Amino acid sequence: MNVLGIDIGGSAVKGAPVDTRTGKLLAERFRIETPDKVTPQRMGEIIAGIAGHFRWRGRIGAGFPGVVEGSTIRTSANLHKKFVGCDLGAIIEKAAKRRVRIINDADAAGMAEMQFGAGRGQKGVVLMLTLGTGVGSALFWRGVLQPNTELGHLPIRGKSAEKFIAASARRTRDLSWEEWGAELGDYVRILEKILWPELIVIGGGVSDKHRKFFKYMKTRARLVPAEFFNNAGIVGAALAGADNA
Repeated sequence: MNVLGIDIGGSAVKGAPVDTRTGKLLAERFRIETPDKVTPQRMGEIIAGIAGHFRWRGRIGAGFPGVVEGSTIRTSANLHKKFVGCDLGAIIEKAAKRRVRIINDADAAGMAEMQFGAGRGQKGVVLMLTLGTGVGSALFWRGVLQPNTELGHLPIRGKSAEKFIAASARRTRDLSWEEWGAELGDYVRILEKILWPELIVIGGGVSDKHRKFFKYMKTRARLVPAEFFNNAGIVGAALAGADNA
């Protein structure tokens, strides 16, 4: 089945049609910048615009950076607060006139990596971290997703961890790759003490630069970049959309 995968981020919305049998993008991804915090209604219009760009007539899967229950958003740390409590699936379906499945964005990225990428065949505990505007996390055991594992908001120095170790925080704090990698490593070692993952997959926009900071992280578990790099969220959202009954 071919599904339009949508990755909703803190600064942009990206989408592309995906062959869910192989995980391959069927066209170059289309990106719409969102420099301002848009409302849920505006987000519906943006996603309808992406569907229109591809002349899409099939199902849509969308990854959202927050806790998702059914198609209702429960948290929205980096997007408009009006998302909290809204039925985003219904809003997008009304705007795009297509069937839609909503999933946490890091869960989506993890699904792609577990089925087609760096986590393929892994039967133990696998932790996926997506580093971008914020920090997303997905946890798998024996290949089964444990949904809405929001580890990016663990407190560090009285604030959410993502304020210090998100990719955006490296730029905001003007840290070198070595400085940021060392702080990221400290955070990951806390997660290792709690979860004991056998494999840690790093995704998000910074994953294609992993050689610049992996050597400073010093983790116990095997550490690898996402094979889909920044397209994992699109592929995983499409996989979720294919499961929409």
